[in-house]
Amino acid sequence: MTQASMPAHPSAPLDKDKRNWMVATAVVGGAGVAAVAVPFVSSFEPSEKARAAGAAIEVDISGVKPGEKITVEWRGKPVWIVKRTPEQLAMLPKNDPLLADPKSLRNLPEWTPAYARNENRSIKPETLVVVGICPHLGCSPSDKFQMGPQPSLPDSWDGGWLCPCHGSTFDMAGRVYKNKPSPDNLQVPPHMYLSDTRLLIGDDKKA
Repeated sequence: MTQASMPAHPSAPLDKDKRNWMVATAVVGGAGVAAVAVPFVSSFEPSEKARAAGAAIEVDISGVKPGEKITVEWRGKPVWIVKRTPEQLAMLPKNDPLLADPKSLRNLPEWTPAYARNENRSIKPETLVVVGICPHLGCSPSDKFQMGPQPSLPDSWDGGWLCPCHGSTFDMAGRVYKNKPSPDNLQVPPHMYLSDTRLLIGDDKKA
């Protein structure tokens, strides 16, 4: 997307009063999750270029280890970059029968670019890039990377996200489960790799 602002998704009006944007860096081990959360709006000091409408941002992902997530800001929105583990990737095909749109076929190109219309919803299988806003009413889902039974989640939970506002759940590819309030999967922003360790978010002209 190169326009100054992202077009409103037809089925996802944003309720400003219900936005709950948080920034979190989550490190996930076999036993649980370590997370640090601070208010989103005050957490960043974007460059002049990043402040410009529609400006793409470069992100160094060299320090992101398997099982970790970092959050950056693009167009005033939180963008999550997740380095998935082999175990997390292996679970994705098993979730397909439980998902509303496993291959993102019903999404607009602006919502899920062609290069992300695959099982992993990513250019590189291990690295997921999604906008951390629920398409239902604009809340920011919480990290629930730990597998297994836990409050508000099924006993067969394989990791992903839970929206605290109305209970929508998303797997580790940002795909929404069936019969949930969210009308769509999490958005994949336009992005491309400048190198193995640098991402450009907001521009995919070479992707």
